[in-house]
Amino acid sequence: YLSGAIARGDSLLAALAMGADGGYAGSAFIATSEANAEAAYKQMIVDSGASDIVYSNLFTGVHGNYLKPSIAKAGMDPEALEISDPSKMDFGGGKPKSRKEIWGSGQGIGAVHDVQPTAALVDRLEAEFLAAQDRLAAQLGWTRG
Repeated sequence: YLSGAIARGDSLLAALAMGADGGYAGSAFIATSEANAEAAYKQMIVDSGASDIVYSNLFTGVHGNYLKPSIAKAGMDPEALEISDPSKMDFGGGKPKSRKEIWGSGQGIGAVHDVQPTAALVDRLEAEFLAAQDRLAAQLGWTRG
């Protein structure tokens, strides 16, 4: 399976063409009406693109992708984040750190243009996949069956 920047049906077809058994689309589903995410998080995904992603290990000790606007809103400079030493991370007692409004997301969010029902997103992904499949078949002289 392949994950990362899969937010369109043609991206899934490309993953399959490269030999993947499937693909994971994650961030696009955060911006669905059924997702258990804050409305502001969903809207930030809609309003953001790949250039709004920062890769950092500061928040958990493990590298991940985070939305720059959420980091800035938390009072930090997303362009000057410290590098965390995972061996010094304290997830037990001690002073709690509130990071619940620093939101993760993948680079594929540029394909997310509105908050919509999950069924509408799945329908769009399917239509894009089938259209890409038809374009590829036409280029190769095949028929989809």
